[in-house]
Amino acid sequence: MPDKKTLIRQAAKPFLFLLTFTFICAFLAHYLTGQETLLDYARENPELAYGAEAAPAETQTDTVKPAPAETKPDTVKPAPTETKPDTAPVTPDKSPSYAESESKETEDTTAMPISPERVTYEEGFYYEPLNDLVKERITGISYPESGCTVPYEDLAYVGLLYFDFDGHSQNGELICNKAIAQDMVEIFYELYRNEYQLERVRLIDEYDGDDTASMADNNTSCFNYRVVDGTTNLSKHAYGLAIDVNPYYNPYVVFNKNGDGETYISPPGSEVYADRSQDFAYKIDASDLCYRLFTEHGFTWGGNWNSTKDYQHFQKALP
Repeated sequence: MPDKKTLIRQAAKPFLFLLTFTFICAFLAHYLTGQETLLDYARENPELAYGAEAAPAETQTDTVKPAPAETKPDTVKPAPTETKPDTAPVTPDKSPSYAESESKETEDTTAMPISPERVTYEEGFYYEPLNDLVKERITGISYPESGCTVPYEDLAYVGLLYFDFDGHSQNGELICNKAIAQDMVEIFYELYRNEYQLERVRLIDEYDGDDTASMADNNTSCFNYRVVDGTTNLSKHAYGLAIDVNPYYNPYVVFNKNGDGETYISPPGSEVYADRSQDFAYKIDASDLCYRLFTEHGFTWGGNWNSTKDYQHFQKALP
């Protein structure tokens, strides 16, 4: 009688043959027909073939390939920057006025020292002797380098505020005879308090001492060592005892200047304002606040002269 091991081997032979035959058929069916086999189906649908909790490990741990990383160029070029010309455009040189520099004294006190002799009437309205910076600005322009008979010590620098034609508060500056400096701060303070408009109040040195250019720009100014227009006589401006206010709207008019009946009007372009019968803005007449203030302080008005009318002009004689 065959032993137990022999019987097991004999029983297993048909089973092994059947299993081998099944795999061979499956292999041939897959590769010869391209059809999905039961094994393929089981791998792709483990929950149906084996049950959800008994899925083969390999079906749960299929290798997942990471998404390809974004490729970058070997060299990253920076974005082009805005090109600038080698030379910056030239803008007109507008140096700040002394008044503008003085208003920034807290930023640079060494640039514009406050004189110990400064007299302040109200905030923004003061006068003081000419310092070295002011002397440097005016020497050779409104103050001749030689031949000037008025010493620096007779002049005063006046700082003031005014309202321009746009209604904005501005810093202004004047140089006048020290004898009328107190008058100036008092008058201009009242003009400012009443919002009287002045187009600009700058030293005439900003116009190279050219009185006509200053008038044409409607600049209110005082000291300028010069002669009366058309004469050899020193003007009251040469002593710092006269001031021209809003001159473009209040021109200088000379009747029968050359004996030929013609009328001379300065500055050019202001002819229409020589007709004082007309009403217009910035006109100085006997009802104007500017006229009232200057005459109350002892100034005479050029608009009251006879053969000449200087509607912009106020002057005061030394006591």
